[in-house]
Amino acid sequence: MNHVRIATDTDPASAPRYREIHDSLREKIISGAWPPGYKLPPEPELAETFDCARMTISKALGALAERGFITRRRRAGTTVNAPRPQESVLQIHDIEAEIRAAGHEYRYMGLSRATYAATVDDASALDVPVRTPVLALVGVHRADNRPHALEERVINLAAVPDARRERFTESSPGRWLLTRVPWTEAEHQVSALNASATIAESLEIARNKACLCIERRTRLKDQSITYVRLIYPCDQHRLVARFQQRERWRVPAGG
Repeated sequence: MNHVRIATDTDPASAPRYREIHDSLREKIISGAWPPGYKLPPEPELAETFDCARMTISKALGALAERGFITRRRRAGTTVNAPRPQESVLQIHDIEAEIRAAGHEYRYMGLSRATYAATVDDASALDVPVRTPVLALVGVHRADNRPHALEERVINLAAVPDARRERFTESSPGRWLLTRVPWTEAEHQVSALNASATIAESLEIARNKACLCIERRTRLKDQSITYVRLIYPCDQHRLVARFQQRERWRVPAGG
């Protein structure tokens, strides 16, 4: 139905060449200039167009293929994929995988870690009783050594006791949860906010700068797993949605 991801706007002057090409090709797909089924020019032709080595083109196409934009076949060539019809508007994405697939270097930097009994605010965010044991984590996802997103997370230790032993200094809690803990329900909320002094310092932006905020709660049946708040600088990110119409509207007889 819908496919949404967060795309990074970068400065072409400082971006690796293959990433510039990746972003240029991606924009043609997102804009509809290259619709589903469109066959891309051969790699030698793209290399000539972008005045670069064929290996650079191959690397850019590889990143697009990893993100599901295109399919590469050795003799049949490369074609644009249709958006997957069963994906939700906001899925639970692996931020590390998305950053690497886009051709960026990735690093997670843990800023704080604490275990304690849930406060009223924690209990409300997680939908658990007050004083439930929780693990609170703050960290920054970085792309090419630039802050990509600030993550503020609370994990319900009553549901995920193994998290208590994890340090999460370099490995992100989101990836750890995705690979170890199943979930059956997720709720997303998207909003805008102005960066506080703490957010500005973590994201290396000016105070009061506009930011995109995504809040998510996940559950396993009737048990809350985690609440996370992801904060992105607005001038570096945007939400991009791709839609596919399942059926054309049929006009009833008589108008």
